[in-house]
Amino acid sequence: MKQVFYWSLVAALAGLLFGFDTVVISGADKKLQALWDSSNGFHGGVVMAMALWGTVVGAIFGGIPTQRLGRKKTLLWVGVFYTVSAVGSALANDPITFALFRFMGGLGVGTSTIAAPAYISEIAPAKSRGRLVGLYQFSLVLGILLAFISNYLLSGISENDWRWMMGIEAFPAILYTLLCFGIPQSPRWLITQNKIDQARAIYKKIDPTASFETLIAEMAEDTSPSNVKDSLFDKKYRFPLKLAFLVAFFNQLSGINAFLYYAPRIFEEGGLGESTSLLSSIGIGITNLIFTFIGISLIDKLGRRQLMYFGSVGYIISLSLVSCAFFFEWGGLLIPIFLFIFIASHAIGQGAIIWVFISEIFPNHLRNAGQSFGTSVHWILAALIPSFVPILFGSIGAGVVFLIFAFFMVLQLVFVHYMMPETQGISLEKLSKILIEKNRK
Repeated sequence: MKQVFYWSLVAALAGLLFGFDTVVISGADKKLQALWDSSNGFHGGVVMAMALWGTVVGAIFGGIPTQRLGRKKTLLWVGVFYTVSAVGSALANDPITFALFRFMGGLGVGTSTIAAPAYISEIAPAKSRGRLVGLYQFSLVLGILLAFISNYLLSGISENDWRWMMGIEAFPAILYTLLCFGIPQSPRWLITQNKIDQARAIYKKIDPTASFETLIAEMAEDTSPSNVKDSLFDKKYRFPLKLAFLVAFFNQLSGINAFLYYAPRIFEEGGLGESTSLLSSIGIGITNLIFTFIGISLIDKLGRRQLMYFGSVGYIISLSLVSCAFFFEWGGLLIPIFLFIFIASHAIGQGAIIWVFISEIFPNHLRNAGQSFGTSVHWILAALIPSFVPILFGSIGAGVVFLIFAFFMVLQLVFVHYMMPETQGISLEKLSKILIEKNRK
């Protein structure tokens, strides 16, 4: 089990780079807009959001290398993309070049959201799959915290402090790439490539007591000629497709990425100074890390659905309070406190379950395509919503924006109660049969 934990941890470190890459630009946000004298539309839609558009492309097409090259080789390339993006962004002298290198980093993010959870879910025993895949989310929020701390420490060290903020990511990216050489391929992927002996050797290391022949038999049924020709959009897969869409949809309609991208700006809108805003962002990162740890500790005990209940209620309360704070100009430390509750709700609910849930609900032969679909929905919305935040704050106001997010979280609570199934402790192959059967009812 220690070996499986180590392999899972290495794969999950793609999440650390994901979190760092996504949030590090928040410290350079206003500096870059002033440096290049960009309009709100160009700054939000191109400079700030280009990494997210790269993530969309990576999510849409990342399933192709994940299947053809395998999970391990794909994760290696993810590390290379992160490294090149970090160095290129730091050295850029104009907004277009900067945006192109950020786009490359986004490709790494989008692809990692398919390859890393798929890899971990396929090597993890069913009883601990939630915790192990949850390492990806834990690494992600650790990366977010490190980005906030890095931005705070590097802010003001020079006129070009933003270059250091962007470039420092190259160091963990290189380390991650090197570590990926030491992990094996997924045995389930090897079976699909007819590399049975290699798959058996790795599977026995994962769980010496498990029957490899049983796995072969279950996968043979799943990948039978009649099933292999299936399309993800066939009627019998409609239920898992709906689940992936709605989980990803509600994840972003909480406003989480909009907030992470613009945390310092939101705090300043609430009346805090620049230095205090950056410091408050570190508090957000710490809160995120603590409650993500709690979430992944509970995910295999309470289940995915129960955590989503906790998160949904917390979202509704916190987002409503943030909206009221902007409407009634409460100011001071109230907005950071309410946003800490928001982050805690996200971390213990959607943050803990999204990558686990999407990696579980599709059959083996469609897992790459299914994850690609779910993560594409997630990242298209993650690109669109932050792109409009500067414009919306300036037109309808922050209070209305957060009220809209709160309304969608009420809808998420309805989804969890009436539609979302529990996937805790069920093997991937059995779970696939259960969800297909639900679709027939």
